[in-house]
Amino acid sequence: MTALAAPVSHRLRAAIGLGISQVLIIVAAVITLIPFVWMLSTALKPASEVFSTPPTLVGSSIEWGNFAAAWNYLPFGQFMLNGVIVSGVGTLIVVASSAMAAYAFSRLKWRGRDGVFLIYLGTLMIPQEVLIVPMFIIMRQLGWVNSYQGLIIPWAFTAFGTFLLRQFFLSLPDELEEAARIDGASRWTSFTRIILPLATPALGTLAVFTFIGYWNSFLWPLLMVSDVNMATVPLGLNMFLGQTGNQWNLLMAASTISVIPSAIIVIALQRYLVSGIALSGMGGR
Repeated sequence: MTALAAPVSHRLRAAIGLGISQVLIIVAAVITLIPFVWMLSTALKPASEVFSTPPTLVGSSIEWGNFAAAWNYLPFGQFMLNGVIVSGVGTLIVVASSAMAAYAFSRLKWRGRDGVFLIYLGTLMIPQEVLIVPMFIIMRQLGWVNSYQGLIIPWAFTAFGTFLLRQFFLSLPDELEEAARIDGASRWTSFTRIILPLATPALGTLAVFTFIGYWNSFLWPLLMVSDVNMATVPLGLNMFLGQTGNQWNLLMAASTISVIPSAIIVIALQRYLVSGIALSGMGGR
């Protein structure tokens, strides 16, 4: 009887633990979604009801026209285009440069490799705010103020991306490349035809992080851009708040629109996101 009760008790505890975990995940998901629900709610309210007392989730009427008004209130289409160009090109450069650097730090053997990597990794400890002034001076001397390259290039080479991909490359067996070299493959061929296809989850994870980082960047574009036509989405959202009044319902409508590209990227690459984090050594192991 005791021998039968032990497995049953173990299964019961496992079922209870699983149930508690699922409840906690649901609660965390609901808490995370509350700001987005309130953003959409405000975006659909008349301007006079944004700060109504008591607060309501749904206004007296659903104002779908707020989205068109927000789009036309400022050149928001241009802001979105600038954001897509900066984020897209920046992501491509970061993924390409990080992959090549990670390959050099993980698959190639050269004197001082680990020491150089530690120094390279140490740059992650330098706050971005410390680099803003020298970066801006360099961009101004190059004549890159109010330009796409000025928004993209300074942050297109990151130690984080190199570290992420290096951890993944180290998990790949050396026999794969040794077999390719026996068949006459060069280092570049091994890198492009063997390593990169196997690293798709890590590359997808880095692409998601990088795109969102560029898309949400505010401080650097604020310093680099003085031309409205070169403004990115965060700068455009800030323009809804000004001396002429705060257009909260339009701001929330524009914020809802601005979430769409990031959401598309995350949804499109979600199958790589979790596996990429786990396999690259960032899953808490």
